[in-house]
Amino acid sequence: MLWTVRLSGLVGWVAAAVACWWLLGVAATPRPWTGPLVWGTVAAGCAVVRAGALWGLRRGPGRAVLEKAGESGGALGRALGFSFDSAGWIRARNGALWLLVTFACGALFVGLMTATTGDERVAALRDAGGRVSTATVVERPRAVREDLSEDVVRGYTSRLVVAVPDGPARLATRAYTHDEPRIGTEVEVLWARSAPELGGYVHERESLRTLAAGRWEAFPDGANGRDALLAFVLTMVTVGVFALLFTFTSGPRALQRLAWSAPLQTVYAALITAVLVGWRPLLLGGGASPAEGLLGVCGFGLLVLTHMFMAGRSIGEK
Repeated sequence: MLWTVRLSGLVGWVAAAVACWWLLGVAATPRPWTGPLVWGTVAAGCAVVRAGALWGLRRGPGRAVLEKAGESGGALGRALGFSFDSAGWIRARNGALWLLVTFACGALFVGLMTATTGDERVAALRDAGGRVSTATVVERPRAVREDLSEDVVRGYTSRLVVAVPDGPARLATRAYTHDEPRIGTEVEVLWARSAPELGGYVHERESLRTLAAGRWEAFPDGANGRDALLAFVLTMVTVGVFALLFTFTSGPRALQRLAWSAPLQTVYAALITAVLVGWRPLLLGGGASPAEGLLGVCGFGLLVLTHMFMAGRSIGEK
């Protein structure tokens, strides 16, 4: 039972890290996104198993085992001269957990920022053999609207009719451009020769070639990719500061109590499962209901805040 707790924690950590790695570049690939879904399921399953094993150790003779859970590494620990109750091991384990939390926060921001706004159209164009060409606007743009952020114009959305060299002379498309489009403006468009009725897709903040190829790329070319990289770095640095603070200001015993607390680990397991259930429809390519979306976002936020709150409570304890 003791090693069930330890191994499920290790496997769950690895699975969660792999799932977050997938999220960094999954937005440009065709759905369903089975990679993060499978690894996320493994991580959630390990969290549930670990919580169940901890409850099992709290019963009868297992309570004494739980109270001394970190005091030795068993036969393997004696052979290697290793102890699970050493301050170095406890802080390293807690640091690894915070590293995962930090990485997960960064990966979530990247996944949200790089998600394409034209999923259905991009998918249809890609399935029809989509390609990227430089086209010219041949009619006056319609429905032009400014994309404002804090009263600063970031770009323009519009409806364009473009001419594609060696392709349609008139191709209707919805567009997002950095500058206000006019007749004669050149834009990159994703279109399909076999299905011109699908129109085109123009978005100057996204890497159309990455979308057309459907390849995994953590930080694709384009403004969205650059913004995602910046957000990832800032998130890693910000949460990393808290990680260092909580890891080195709490005593080893306090950190050990949190790691082996059955009620707390049960809360974590429930929140991890809620995040997986909330994001599952999106990963499978379907539309998530408002309740599922709220469950996924709020579950993740509550998971991080709970982890920070419990770690903050242990500051100064031995």
